[in-house]
Amino acid sequence: MVKKFDFLVVGSGIAGMSFALKVAHKGKVALICKSGLEEANTYFAQGGVASVTNLLVDNFDKHIEDTMIAGDWISNRAAVEKVVREAPEQIEALINWGVDFDKNEQGEFDLHREGGHSEFRILHHKDNTGAEIQDSLIKAIQKHPNITIVENHFAIEILTQHHLGLHVTRQTPDIQCYGAYILDPATGIVDTYLAKVTLMATGGVGAIYQTTTNPLVATGDGIAMVYRAKGTVKDMEFVQFHPTALYHPGDRPSFLITEAMRGYGGVLRTLDGQEFMHKYDQRLSLAPRDIVARAIDNEMKNRGDEHVYLDVTHKEPETTKKHFPNIYEKCLSLGIDITKEYIPVAPAAHYLCGGIEVDLNGHSSIDRLYAIGECARTGLHGGNRLASNSLIEAVVYADAAAKHCLQLVDKYTYNTEIPEWNAEGTSSAEEMVLITQSMKEVNQIMSSYVGIVRSDLRLKRAWTRLDILYEETEDLFKRSVATKEICELRNMINVGYLIMRQAMERKESRGLHYTIDYPHKEN
Repeated sequence: MVKKFDFLVVGSGIAGMSFALKVAHKGKVALICKSGLEEANTYFAQGGVASVTNLLVDNFDKHIEDTMIAGDWISNRAAVEKVVREAPEQIEALINWGVDFDKNEQGEFDLHREGGHSEFRILHHKDNTGAEIQDSLIKAIQKHPNITIVENHFAIEILTQHHLGLHVTRQTPDIQCYGAYILDPATGIVDTYLAKVTLMATGGVGAIYQTTTNPLVATGDGIAMVYRAKGTVKDMEFVQFHPTALYHPGDRPSFLITEAMRGYGGVLRTLDGQEFMHKYDQRLSLAPRDIVARAIDNEMKNRGDEHVYLDVTHKEPETTKKHFPNIYEKCLSLGIDITKEYIPVAPAAHYLCGGIEVDLNGHSSIDRLYAIGECARTGLHGGNRLASNSLIEAVVYADAAAKHCLQLVDKYTYNTEIPEWNAEGTSSAEEMVLITQSMKEVNQIMSSYVGIVRSDLRLKRAWTRLDILYEETEDLFKRSVATKEICELRNMINVGYLIMRQAMERKESRGLHYTIDYPHKEN
């Protein structure tokens, strides 16, 4: 079936929902959610949103400088300035949509400080800021008459001239996006969604790693779709590993222990109780995430340990419980009282700094196609994301993309020449075991060879292994009817390949990309 919408939004996190709310007054919006509305990386973000609000001690220049330092000076300064300077206005937009940021007794924002920030500037809602934002936006979305929520549907491919029989390459100058093929996994039916404007807001790639803080829907679908459609994808080598995920084998995803806990005074220790961050950085436990993650990784490897500890036992117990109620309850459910006992933590894949390359309007290299949020490479993060910059980036770029496309949407028409999906193929129970096994192999390859510390040899081995999986999966995809699982596997392999290939191309250690073959930066 062919369905027509003015705006097609793929992804239901803060990026996709903010954009939908900002354009819905102008036309019909389809919001495609891979699972339920709440199943997005946004929901799991604990720390908060970075924005300059306390002008007595903070200013835009400080936030810009902190972001450039964290990004190892390869951030796009124009993107950094845009996000930092427009952040306060977008904080107001979030509040107007119902987001309740914590205030102190004087009625001012109760600001946290996190690693890499020179001032207290993190707005938060207890230790579940993401859930508060997600819930507030869901309520606003559900009330809007122009937004059609399409849950438990899966975008397979974006539609371009390729689907009209034209030969499209990376050199084709005027690739256009006309919408997407969308699968209903419950029925197996693939509908053609035609759109004047399409937005990718599909989140990150954490689920391609064995250990991740991301929900398992984070398989890089938007990035893989745009790459296959010959769009530009950049900076994929910069995968941020959160230093402190709760170590509890069997949990997937891993429960995140927010960086705010280190800002609060948490101290990292080895299993014998010794502090170690002084060996790596004078900022100790509040060094940027890449440094802390590598330090923990190094301690674990040198000692043969599977985790380290985060210690907040020296802090006042009631204050700890008040600031971190969800972490307290989660750890208590596992028999750990964080006011008296150390928290076992280990690094986990957390955030992708690269993705679909976009300009300051969130527009990709493919016309009529925008990308925002974690799947987009705006240039803000450079080599390493500064803590709590991602949620604010999503709303700032949602605003930019909305303003840009609203000026153009009336000029666009639906391309009704697009053929419907060819549903031929077979599907058998045997194929499911092949898919699940291949997914496990991708997880193992990425975690073993393309993790926190890399080398040419490890990357070459990953290339060889992924190449075999790619050939097997493409063959299976051509013979099978479309399912969410086979499409996810294809996307995971595509994204793994992009991370690995772009890591091989960077002949230096920079930001989150650390290789033992080029341990020193090249100036």
